[in-house]
Amino acid sequence: MPSAYIIANVTVNNAEAYEEYKKLSGIAMQKHGAEVCIRGGKVEVLEGDWTPSRVVLLKFQDAPQARAFYNSTEYAAAIKARRDISVMRMVLVEGV
Repeated sequence: MPSAYIIANVTVNNAEAYEEYKKLSGIAMQKHGAEVCIRGGKVEVLEGDWTPSRVVLLKFQDAPQARAFYNSTEYAAAIKARRDISVMRMVLVEGV
């Protein structure tokens, strides 16, 4: 099975409150074997009109493991913590 990646673009509207989401999502990532490749950091647009503000890239062994992370009770708590303080755009991509 190919590796799977969760790619997220997050617009954070309350940086202080977002810290709780980061803590809770980190717990979920650790429990479900996510390899954190990118979590924030400077973004430089090289081409096109996509201007993400905060990019996250997580690597998983496979798509079922990535889905298990996303559907977990641990990540549900994180989602609840960020619901009113950010806008999340997230995709699951199978890769190499």
